[in-house]
Amino acid sequence: MLLSRYGLREWLSITIVCAVIGTVCAAIGWWWAFGGAGVIWIGLAGFFRDPFRKVPTDLPGGTMLSPADGTVSKVLRVDHHEATGGPAVIVRIFLSVLNVHINRSPCDGEVSALKHVPGKYYDARREISAAENESNLITLCIGGDETIGVRQVSGAIARRIVCPLQTGDRLSRGQKFGMIKFGSTTELILPRPDDVEVLVAEGDKVRAGLTRLARLKPKS
Repeated sequence: MLLSRYGLREWLSITIVCAVIGTVCAAIGWWWAFGGAGVIWIGLAGFFRDPFRKVPTDLPGGTMLSPADGTVSKVLRVDHHEATGGPAVIVRIFLSVLNVHINRSPCDGEVSALKHVPGKYYDARREISAAENESNLITLCIGGDETIGVRQVSGAIARRIVCPLQTGDRLSRGQKFGMIKFGSTTELILPRPDDVEVLVAEGDKVRAGLTRLARLKPKS
């Protein structure tokens, strides 16, 4: 099982603790406890798994891939969003503790802005969490003066958003750029709502770097 470098501190600590417990249990003949330590390691370390993804390349122009694994919890339009500088479509994805938590870029683009906002830690399944929880907004310039956003939102358990990006960094479609530790939410924010074709519906399961989430039509 390949584990993410973003969780190195956590899964390494888990490995050491479980190894010590397993060794002690084996030494005193508690084989059932030894097996239990192994199960616990698989369960906890598995959260930081980083499976190989073959990002599709034969995509129509303007196609946006999912930035996260999980379930589409909301698709909505807003009159204004700071990531787009105007009206926007937001596709919100809920990540349970069982999902892969690596975030990936929905398209090619350059990081034009980053904004971390401290906040609460409501359960990510609650509507209020999207508005009031700790979040990190990544604004990507995708050509000319057009921008889109990817927003990482913490949950009740997730207390650390990982995003090593800096302004000016270039991302390619499907490229890994961080994660949110334990249950959380990720949003894709697109401009020109009338030119956005959403390819998923609420309740759909999606996978980062693989699922086609939406298509942004070229400017007329």
